Amino acid sequence: MRFIRALPLILFAVPAFAQVPPHSGVIHTRSMPELSDIALFVMAVAGVWLARRALRKRFAKPADAPKD
Repeated sequence: MRFIRALPLILFAVPAFAQVPPHSGVIHTRSMPELSDIALFVMAVAGVWLARRALRKRFAKPADAPKD
């Protein structure tokens, strides 16, 4: 129950930590993908793999089914 009383204080303090420092004005070239780009690619591959596995399982014919 203490958490319920502390929740407004936590929600009030969160925006203070979220302030982004201003841009320095210096443009940097990208030499390699960002970590978030790699993580997004890995999650997309995992999603495609899970979807394909689920569809294969859904449309698989039982082994004891008579052949037509």
